[in-house]
Amino acid sequence: MNTPDILYFDGSWLTLEDINAVTRREKTVRLSDDPAFRERIARGSQLIDQILAEDGVIYGVTTGYGDSCTVVIPPDLIGELPHHLYTYHGCGAGRFLTPEETRAVLATRLASLCRGVSGVSLGLLEQLAALLEHDILPRIPAEGSVGASGDLTPLSYVAAALCGERTVLFRGELCNAADALQAIGRAPLRLRPKEGLAIMNGTAVMTALACLAWQRADYASRLSTRLTALNVVAAAGNAHHFDKALFDVKPHPGQQRIAARLRQDLATETPSRNDSRLQDRYSFRCAPHVIGVLEDALPFLRSLIENELNSANDNPIVDAEREQILHGGHFYGGHIAFAMDSLKNAVANLADLLDRQMAQLVDTRFNNGLPRNLSGAEGHRAAINHGLKALQISVSAWTAEALKLTMPASVFSRSTECHNQDKVSMGTIAARDALRVLELTEQVLAAVLITARQAAGLRMAVQGSLPMAPGLTAMLEDLARRIPLVVEDRALDHELQHLITAIRQRDWTLYAA
Repeated sequence: MNTPDILYFDGSWLTLEDINAVTRREKTVRLSDDPAFRERIARGSQLIDQILAEDGVIYGVTTGYGDSCTVVIPPDLIGELPHHLYTYHGCGAGRFLTPEETRAVLATRLASLCRGVSGVSLGLLEQLAALLEHDILPRIPAEGSVGASGDLTPLSYVAAALCGERTVLFRGELCNAADALQAIGRAPLRLRPKEGLAIMNGTAVMTALACLAWQRADYASRLSTRLTALNVVAAAGNAHHFDKALFDVKPHPGQQRIAARLRQDLATETPSRNDSRLQDRYSFRCAPHVIGVLEDALPFLRSLIENELNSANDNPIVDAEREQILHGGHFYGGHIAFAMDSLKNAVANLADLLDRQMAQLVDTRFNNGLPRNLSGAEGHRAAINHGLKALQISVSAWTAEALKLTMPASVFSRSTECHNQDKVSMGTIAARDALRVLELTEQVLAAVLITARQAAGLRMAVQGSLPMAPGLTAMLEDLARRIPLVVEDRALDHELQHLITAIRQRDWTLYAA
């Protein structure tokens, strides 16, 4: 049973929110003391011992790995085999996972092993839980996984850290894993047979990144909606494009929800029509249709991610109840690959939508009376001031890069490891792509926050008031406190970075659940 401060791992169902709370250290991880859970774990490792005592054959225990499964391991070397697995997989490259991403990986792997069908000992689970409890974070290179046979190379850095090897981040500093374990009163682990595979032969990295990506995408959807409402007001646009009766005839639930949020922000359920301009351009009029794709996809993508999070996904599976060793392919990350390829496509479309809205707002041909590039300079000095001209160029660059990354990673399967891994998911690459698309989209969102604040401020100076509900009014007032109106040209990079941080910290409460 969970308390507000502690998340107990015992094989019970976990949610995206649970993993995200662990990554932000809002919940402390503990391994459950429940006797039934601990007995279930013990039976799995006991079955491994029993089969070894009877000279049975278990892949990755009495045989080599992958294509080397025909190689018989001499009995006196079986104990060394798990340590060789993480040793030769120490070939990762690229950036290191962030502390938040690393906590998510540790929690996700612990969740899978706590299902009780991986043949691991309580000692391994306790060591893994201790890393989370004391925030000992293995330095995990992000690149090197093809997303089938598990996230082998990145997870080798977790296995090594459990055994006191390689480098970890502990108390804000890099140190040897053995030193960090000693500081918390724990000895390096000696892996039992099957435990190297159990740690590494799973989908923990891609699933962990997917948990983080999903919550960021959900927030991006909400913020894109709030920004659209503010941009509609700033552009003197038409609220009637979001009329309930209009959306009743195209019943995509997420799309309808976006339209309802826009009506809520624009303070009208029965919008009046602007007879001088019956139809706004698509980036305003079709915003519910664009954002609604992501909004409708999120529940389905959640189900894929949470099912993977709560799965046993290594090989072989140890069924202690039936005393069977089941050889399969649960390490294949196809569901996460599909989820992340789909997510990044829908999120990149948010960036594209907001890029187009910004282009409308800075252009005097389309912004319905606002100054060129939304410059606040007037009179003699107006000639040398360029407002948000460069910011719009940056938004275009970030959007283009996000759109470029929407090529699905999952279609680039490569045959590897002597054609044993001849069809792979590329799920980890898809998840990394999704996070990069989110990063770029959040940059676009931050820039458009500056744009919306500037455009609405200039419109208000002319009209005196704007048709906004309290929630939208509060948002604009908050932005005005954060971002002074741009009158004389100034560098905007510091304000931009502060807003990006605010987005990632989810500073604004956006709509009821």
